[in-house]
Amino acid sequence: MLSSYRFAICVLLVATAAYAAPITFSGNLSPLAESPPNPSSTATGFAIVTFDPVTEMLTVNLTYSGLASGATGAHIHCCIAPGGNVGVATTMPAFNFFVLGNTSGTFDATFDMTQAVNYNPAFITANGGTVTTAEAAFANGFVDEQTYLNIHDSVFPSGEIRLLLTPEPGTFCNFVPLAMLALYFLRKRPARKS
Repeated sequence: MLSSYRFAICVLLVATAAYAAPITFSGNLSPLAESPPNPSSTATGFAIVTFDPVTEMLTVNLTYSGLASGATGAHIHCCIAPGGNVGVATTMPAFNFFVLGNTSGTFDATFDMTQAVNYNPAFITANGGTVTTAEAAFANGFVDEQTYLNIHDSVFPSGEIRLLLTPEPGTFCNFVPLAMLALYFLRKRPARKS
């Protein structure tokens, strides 16, 4: 019989492999996804966000249009359950290199999340006071689906359009079936004779 110690190691190895894969999020930014919703807004957007927990690189590819006024902010918030509001994790008021003041545009950049320059200093302070602890909280926020990306403007200063960052199917594999398969094969091994 497989010891619980060996089973725990098996599960840990499979879970680590699952966590190590880049996680991709994509979807439409919507005024109705804001909290509270902005039903009077006609703004739209689309984003593809990839976070790699091994290299700790964050890639943001974003297109938006129809903001009620020029963008005053664009960033990722972390860490809160869907539907809530929480402070900004990435740089303020916007991602580095994001051009403010436009009502439409595109943005594509990659950030090294081991560098303090890519975080809101308040997020670092609130999450252990170091970049290492902030990065761990940020990574866990992605895995736990507790992050959202939004764009702010002067008409909607709390955010005009938002996207809850939920992993695309298949990019964050469910390791339970793999762990069960490993358990099955380990149990099939013949018992050692003393």
